[in-house]
Amino acid sequence: MNKMIKQLTELQIGKVLEQEPLANHTTMKIGGPADLFIVPSSIENIEKTMQVIKEHATPWRAIGRGSNLLVSDGGIEGVVLKLGKGLDHLEINGPEIKAGAGVSLVSLSVQISKKGYAGLEFASGIPGSIGGAVYMNAGAHGSDMSEILKAAHVLFEDGTLAWLSKEEMEFSYRTSILQKKKPGIVLEAIFQLTEGNKTEIVERMQNNKNYRKDTQPYNLPCAGSIFRNPLPHHAGKLVENAGLKGHSIGGAQISPMHGNFIVNTGNGSAADVQALIQHVKDTVYDKFEIELETEVEIIGRK
Repeated sequence: MNKMIKQLTELQIGKVLEQEPLANHTTMKIGGPADLFIVPSSIENIEKTMQVIKEHATPWRAIGRGSNLLVSDGGIEGVVLKLGKGLDHLEINGPEIKAGAGVSLVSLSVQISKKGYAGLEFASGIPGSIGGAVYMNAGAHGSDMSEILKAAHVLFEDGTLAWLSKEEMEFSYRTSILQKKKPGIVLEAIFQLTEGNKTEIVERMQNNKNYRKDTQPYNLPCAGSIFRNPLPHHAGKLVENAGLKGHSIGGAQISPMHGNFIVNTGNGSAADVQALIQHVKDTVYDKFEIELETEVEIIGRK
């Protein structure tokens, strides 16, 4: 690892930290340290970093703003690449938008609405970044990233780069080709929006934001929706009907506001959250014979 750190430092690829607690980089405020935590300062420097990672055959993974993510208490072996500053570029060419992976989804939706472009209203309360949102086809209020994506610039595990069209991304409910069939990192994306009435767009965004504020517990650290909706059912309603709202294990609690959210009440651990997830799965299956699958990604040492 020391040789690798020396190489990366000499290449001046960005910030390189050892044993950085991932609790500082996830919206749930939970997670042990990464052996090596890197914030590349550009797409070019991500490529250089990946070359070094490959040379040393070191395990790696990428994160954005750390939403939709539960990192184990043991942390993550190898390298964690954080796509943030350096990948937060933004080009607005009329209704066609090109955004770096590190751009905040909320920030972008606000900027776009003020220009009278429609299509991103659904994202006004999603606390993630462009890279992560495209990677997992994030969505809300009846829409998702697949509705507006034109193409995604992806860095694959073997170090190659390619632009993938919406069709090539093979989107489905909260998934894309990058999660299973062809692992890679979304570096930037091009979106095709439509021109609309600015007042109406801003109003729709505000309504979506108010709905989230009234029904979801973003006043406490959380990762967003914990379970996928087993359509036609809704996970939150199943959890509520199972009588689990407010149930706690350690510092992890099923939000009294919404059954599909687990919050960190202050001293929660990943083990607490995972135990609570399992308890919910078991209870919902016992009562309704419906198997819940996690939407939140659970990663790190066992």
